[in-house]
Amino acid sequence: MSWLRHCCVRVVLPGFMLFAGPSGAAGPVSGYDFLTPETQAMQNDDFENPGMVAVEEGAALFRERRSGEEHACADCHGSDGGKLDKRQLASYPQFDPNPGELVTLQDRIGRCWDSNMGRSPLKYDHPDLVTLETYVRYLARGETVNVATHGPVSELLKEGEQLYRTRYGQIDMSCYHCHVQHQGQMLRGQKLSQGQANGFPEYRLAKGSITSLHQRLRQCFTAFRAEPFRPGSREYKLLELYVMSRGNGLTIETPAIRF
Repeated sequence: MSWLRHCCVRVVLPGFMLFAGPSGAAGPVSGYDFLTPETQAMQNDDFENPGMVAVEEGAALFRERRSGEEHACADCHGSDGGKLDKRQLASYPQFDPNPGELVTLQDRIGRCWDSNMGRSPLKYDHPDLVTLETYVRYLARGETVNVATHGPVSELLKEGEQLYRTRYGQIDMSCYHCHVQHQGQMLRGQKLSQGQANGFPEYRLAKGSITSLHQRLRQCFTAFRAEPFRPGSREYKLLELYVMSRGNGLTIETPAIRF
């Protein structure tokens, strides 16, 4: 089924037409600015924001010490995560020279879960990892996104941009088409944003659940009628690097609310 990733058949589905709308902005603009005032108010209010449930669950996991275990996340990082470097949290994905690969925040949490606490490794996007990622990224809320774009990641960014501009599936569209060429226009009943990732993990109203960036990418591939890459794949990590770098200068909004 991998042929679907680059299939050149153009299909227009009912409800998938792009309609004229406000012209897109040139600089990075958070998806928050494309929301209705009502949804913005929901995100602003921690009592109304449904994503805060995942934050609370993540905080509990962060402090949890299971029977027979010597450590919890909080033992190293403080009961409220106060020992974590918020600026560093806003700089993922990062290039890790050991083992010489791109590392996402979820990767980093998963490795601590395995090596520092001796727990069974969790697959990428496991619910516990997404919940912990939500809590840890929430701790950096308000911090400026500052993903590195020079040095070891410069060539990786080029690969990520190439993936971002690649047409996928039977719809024969790329991320670039929706979030650059047509930003601000209407897709079905919602306005296309720049596809910025400063709010991830975010609560998606259409799904009724907290969603990681890789999960959202899989949803987009499905919409393209394309075969998604596997969770945590190098392709998704490269896309995450490029998408996060596009949002440098925006602030972390986790848990953002999006449609």
